[in-house]
Amino acid sequence: MERPKYNLGDIVQLRKLHPCGGDQWKIMRLGADFRIECVKCGRVIMLPRVKFERMVKKIIQPGGQ
Repeated sequence: MERPKYNLGDIVQLRKLHPCGGDQWKIMRLGADFRIECVKCGRVIMLPRVKFERMVKKIIQPGGQ
């Protein structure tokens, strides 16, 4: 099974809700770690690639690249 390609600026939906109630996140950094920002409240977190890929449900909106 081929892994989806993620780009900077993609909006993704995660499986679990953030405490603010949002489940959509914007990808701000790619690599071994991902930096993502909650679309609803603006909170920024970093996750290892493996954990991020398990948490993603789907890509909502492709980024600018």
